[in-house]
Amino acid sequence: MNNMIGFFSRLFGLGNKVDFKALLENGAILLDVRTKEEYKQGAAVNSINIPLDRLNSNLSKLEMGKPIIAVCTSGIRSRDAVTILKNNGFKEIYNGRSWTSFK
Repeated sequence: MNNMIGFFSRLFGLGNKVDFKALLENGAILLDVRTKEEYKQGAAVNSINIPLDRLNSNLSKLEMGKPIIAVCTSGIRSRDAVTILKNNGFKEIYNGRSWTSFK
């Protein structure tokens, strides 16, 4: 039963709480993967915008050794961004879900 709970916790991102504020204070990158148009309508301070559909071709704009918090509107695209980054060797990647939490 515990294995099943752990599976669903990981699946839905319900694991240990991450202190995003501390990560950002220590130099983490806040990566907004919404479209350019969405980003122009509002964005978190100091975030960088690389739309999800362009992330693979813009990996060199990100520092491999820094923690990265991916955000979007609801958490779906940021979850996909986390997968892309992990598949490309980035180690400390987090799904921050909605960018509005970082205003």
